Amino acid sequence: MSAFVLLGDRDGPTGPRALTSDEANRLAVSRFLNYQAGGRALTITVPNAAGGLVITGSVDYRTHTGYGVVRGTGRDTSSDGLIQWTATTVLVHPMTDPPDVAPASPPASGWHSRPLRTSGMALDSSLAIALGLGSDRPENAALLPQNGAAWVGRDKVNGHRTDIMNGPDAASSSDKAGASPKPSTPGTPGTPAKPGTSQTVRYWIGSDGTMYRVQVGIASESQPVVFDFDTRAYVPVKPVPGVTPAP
Repeated sequence: MSAFVLLGDRDGPTGPRALTSDEANRLAVSRFLNYQAGGRALTITVPNAAGGLVITGSVDYRTHTGYGVVRGTGRDTSSDGLIQWTATTVLVHPMTDPPDVAPASPPASGWHSRPLRTSGMALDSSLAIALGLGSDRPENAALLPQNGAAWVGRDKVNGHRTDIMNGPDAASSSDKAGASPKPSTPGTPGTPAKPGTSQTVRYWIGSDGTMYRVQVGIASESQPVVFDFDTRAYVPVKPVPGVTPAP
């Protein structure tokens, strides 16, 4: 199934409608559960006009570090290789034939470092959003329905039944919750998405609050970025030698 099919193998949707208290509670704890787990395996599908990029790896939500393999699709293969990123830095290790799985210990050399761009680049926006999908505390569940979060339907993701929920409107979140965009924590259910994203963030949430998929509109792209969790076993992220993860 394409990552850009919005609702596959679905029971609905019959929404949108307001969240129930149970649904709001599950959405409110979803990022906290990612943090509690320490990290999650995920696949990030980033669209662009040349074909797009797919990043397969893991994110450590305690150190805010991601690591994995990046592959281009279509004409976009110039970025193939290994990638590691923090809230401020992107490191790439070019490879003409990257492995399916990143080595558990990153290579000691061959890396190129650059600042993570806060706007104007779909890849960097996607990397930053991935880091922001974990939080050291739950959201305020009572504010989510007030700020426009809604139930959309049901779906099955990698064998898990989920409820699909739209996050709150960025404008109403900022007005009512006193929140403001934070470059290091985009994609937060209770706060606006990162600048450069649209106001629509959609979550696929399991019965216990586990996050299985997130879909985010990027201002520069016509298709959304998709984050699929638990696509393979989580591998703890080890930093590139000589690089200290950002706090």
